[in-house]
Amino acid sequence: MGKEETKTVSADTAAWFDGKAINEVLFCEEFLRDYPMISVGGTFFTVNGLVNDEIRLQKEIYNRIKPYVTSNLSKKVANLLDVMRIECCTDDLLLYQDRIHVANGTYHLDGTFSTEKDYCRNRLPVAYNPEAPQPVTWLHFLSQLLEPEDILTVQEFIGYCFIPSTKGQKMLMLTGKGGEGKSRIGVVLRALLGVNMKTGSLQKVETNNYARADLEHELLMLDDDMKLEALPQTNIIKAIITAELPMDLERKRQQSYQGDMYVRFIGFGNGVLQALHDRSVGFFRRQIILTTKDKDPNRKDDPYIAEKMVAEAEGIFLWALEGLHRLIANDFQFTLSQSALDNLNDAVSDGNNMIDFLASEGYIRFRADYEASSKNLYAVYKQWCEDNALGCLCQKSFCSFLKQNENRYNIEYTNKINIGGGRFARGFVGIEILQRPFL
Repeated sequence: MGKEETKTVSADTAAWFDGKAINEVLFCEEFLRDYPMISVGGTFFTVNGLVNDEIRLQKEIYNRIKPYVTSNLSKKVANLLDVMRIECCTDDLLLYQDRIHVANGTYHLDGTFSTEKDYCRNRLPVAYNPEAPQPVTWLHFLSQLLEPEDILTVQEFIGYCFIPSTKGQKMLMLTGKGGEGKSRIGVVLRALLGVNMKTGSLQKVETNNYARADLEHELLMLDDDMKLEALPQTNIIKAIITAELPMDLERKRQQSYQGDMYVRFIGFGNGVLQALHDRSVGFFRRQIILTTKDKDPNRKDDPYIAEKMVAEAEGIFLWALEGLHRLIANDFQFTLSQSALDNLNDAVSDGNNMIDFLASEGYIRFRADYEASSKNLYAVYKQWCEDNALGCLCQKSFCSFLKQNENRYNIEYTNKINIGGGRFARGFVGIEILQRPFL
């Protein structure tokens, strides 16, 4: 590498430049006086939250040193930025779940407000204004989109996204036929959360090794057009929704590391999220599924409604804050309408037709003094699927589900089912086959 070329400078040369080289420590000290920051795990934070655009920092460093250095500028900028990470490094930046950092200060969930700003991971772009008017346009929009009981759920979930917490252990799904206006909610969320929200794909989160790291320090990820293809895996999404400990994160060309994850998920689509292989109730239990109203054919769409609702951001913040307080008072149990509960049950049944099979009549019944081999049970299940024009689970998934739900159906797995001729096979005690299986 060649030596850095320097310019002839005047007597008012910067204190960190001696005429030949930059004193990196002095430069960083001066820079941080002008732009106070801290660094946690190599990531910069200010009182306004995460610095997610380091290009601006690089540009400011470049502007400061270009009068003095004329070659290898990009390398010098990158080097100074790395030195800066060390200079302002701190062990950790605590996550507070009892306060919300807003544009004009800090709102504490005990109802107090302070105009002071501390270093934080997330600061919302909306101001706390207790005198903000009621968001009339927003509330009218929701009344056309959702039933009143489901609006309470949305209110709680948006408020839930204001704090770095996963205590609710849920993701929110809004499904409809299309054209109802669900995507307008995303515009409002952007006004409330700003850079603390990302848009993306739930499919990518589950299948891309680097997608998790992109959600570090984020409050919300919105998938405003969910794919209807079943997820090949569900363990990543389930782990993020319920995360209480640091997770293993990976970025390209970097060693994996442990990071805090508290991002919440909202998805809009024309159907529910399904899994290709995960038949467990646990996958669906992490979802809140709300169905939108059909679009009124006489409704005249307002092309400026998004802008009107964004203008009500301070009032919408107060509205969502009310939902957050209600959620906390209910120990993070969301308000769920009967319709939402029915949607969940339907999704479970659609995702695993064994539930409907075990509840069917004429094929099997549960009796304590009966038993059936796994082979015969699966044959009867296949007959039920054929009779109902449904696809079958594989035999392994079928048996695994029964074993995982022994207590639920009062059955017991055993390898001592008598199949005659002195032979014994695997199967279940407590279930009777009513149809002769077609083997």
